[in-house]
Amino acid sequence: MEVKIGVQHANRELVLESEQTPEEVEATVAAALAGKTNLLQLTDEKGRRIIVPADRLAYVEIGEVSIRKVGFGAI
Repeated sequence: MEVKIGVQHANRELVLESEQTPEEVEATVAAALAGKTNLLQLTDEKGRRIIVPADRLAYVEIGEVSIRKVGFGAI
């Protein structure tokens, strides 16, 4: 699933592919924004961790779960 993170005072957004469910990402973002943790920490599908200070978040866009297609398709 694709997650886009907007960071205040940054020209580009952070984009990552995550194996977490949309509900897990939403809960992690909500905990960071509620002040339970000072950092938003997500892990991409390659195991890299993305850490953003919660007070610098502009927005978080949670995409749909993507299904990878294999082979050729007929239109």
